[in-house]
Amino acid sequence: MRFVAAIMLIGYGVTNLAPHAKGEDYIRDLQTDAIKSNRADFGHWGHDPENYKLWGTHANRLIPVYTFGTLDQPGQIDLKAYSSKNNPYRNEGELRRIYGRVPSETLNENAEYFDQTNLFQIQQAALNLGKKYIFLVIFDGMDWQTTRAAAIYKTQKVAYTEGRGTGLHFQDYTANGTTQFGFICTSPHNNGTKINVNQQTVLNPGGTMFGGYSSRLGGPNPWTPGSDRLYPISTNEDTNVRHAYTDSSSSATSMTAGIKTYNNGVNVDYAGQPVRTIAHLAQDRGYAVGAISSVPISHATPAAAYAHNVHRDDYQDLTRDMIGLKSISHPDTPLPGMDVVIGGGYGDIRQLDSSPSEGRDAPPGNNFVPGNAYLTDADIQAIDVRNGGKYVFSPRASGVNGRESLAAAALSAATNGQRLLGFYGVGKYSGHLPFSTADGDFRPTTGRTSKAEEYEAADLIENPTLSDMTAAAITVLEKNRHGFWLMVEPGDVDWANHDDNLDNSIGAVLSGEKAVKTITDWVERRSNWNESLLIVTADHGHYLVLEKPELLVKQK
Repeated sequence: MRFVAAIMLIGYGVTNLAPHAKGEDYIRDLQTDAIKSNRADFGHWGHDPENYKLWGTHANRLIPVYTFGTLDQPGQIDLKAYSSKNNPYRNEGELRRIYGRVPSETLNENAEYFDQTNLFQIQQAALNLGKKYIFLVIFDGMDWQTTRAAAIYKTQKVAYTEGRGTGLHFQDYTANGTTQFGFICTSPHNNGTKINVNQQTVLNPGGTMFGGYSSRLGGPNPWTPGSDRLYPISTNEDTNVRHAYTDSSSSATSMTAGIKTYNNGVNVDYAGQPVRTIAHLAQDRGYAVGAISSVPISHATPAAAYAHNVHRDDYQDLTRDMIGLKSISHPDTPLPGMDVVIGGGYGDIRQLDSSPSEGRDAPPGNNFVPGNAYLTDADIQAIDVRNGGKYVFSPRASGVNGRESLAAAALSAATNGQRLLGFYGVGKYSGHLPFSTADGDFRPTTGRTSKAEEYEAADLIENPTLSDMTAAAITVLEKNRHGFWLMVEPGDVDWANHDDNLDNSIGAVLSGEKAVKTITDWVERRSNWNESLLIVTADHGHYLVLEKPELLVKQK
């Protein structure tokens, strides 16, 4: 049994799970030393070079966008459709449409960045023009600096200081000459909105701080800092030009539904009214739709592919929307449900009294069922094909190879015209997939929380990778003759960056890169870039600052 386990771990790039010795993994050593001393020459998180772990959440930074199958395409698919006079940040009318007002210092006649709501328009245009396969890959929390750190590590050189960059697959892949690069603003409609989750209502429309973007304070592009180092985290002294930074639910809603909303809202507008997503529009036209994630299945980003809720932490109800069951937002007539949902959350057991003071998420509604935080036993029974439901259910199982079991479940669903629900993760770490560190060995070191995750062999064997999930999703979705829409979220980038953990962050980017290559390989093999569209981007940034990026190259 130990021999079999060792062979399976080798398939994951791991030969053992013993602790590292100093000097074996230099990125791990850099991260470990930085946490211990709270300082690092290579960089820091936040605005203070003398405080490595000062900042542990999001920032209002411009975010890179890589598109494939867009160049010289008609309509609003080509990124050039959002330049010049059509750029929303150069157009007062467009700003009013997006934000409901013209935010301070946000109108900019020289803006090169566009808005994340334009990514919805690109997908909608692709749908209208008959693109058969539409992929949206959202590296949660991956700003330009995070991408650059991963590229430097992978190539072992500092190859660029601005622009698209090189070294990662989605930077270098040309899609037969159809790729483009740009960058977007991710600021929300507002922060500070209060809600009643049981009544699904917004109590103070407009919140306490509006969104917007000042290039003077924040910088004209992702690689050029602005004049105020506190502006990206909304704590600058000039309160007349203070803009909210987004959370994942607001940002994902902009990309999937084309509107600005408040932080914590999932596919509802600033007043709490539900809006339709690109997945709903695609489904109306006969497309199959799916969402997969390396973090729990109804966390903010995958939930925003399809569900409706006034608060992102009402996980069980968000899952119900995604799999076509009645929910608090659709109590009488459920949504049709997605064809594929695969993600984490397995083993995360919670009681009704979970609260933010205990380090958990906000309390869910009164209909929360104690047990798994994301998927109840009753809901599993209702959707399982073995009980007359629509989904082949593929959960993590003791002693079962996750990659193989998910692939088998996908093949079964595809063969029999059924849907697929995959449920994996490491329960003691809130259900996300194991972190693949920079060198791919699944042995994280400490971050901002001063706690390092430790995995057992079973955690690696019994879970698929995000790339495995992507392949399984496509196996099911490609059986639809009309085409499909698929969201893929490397969500562990965000979790790593919240922890100020460079080793985990680089590893998460590289893990997500493999999922992107799974997509491009499939397009090359089964489709082409005339009928396929791929967007690779992020929902927001954090605040990694690389002072001496050359130190991310192994020193001789």
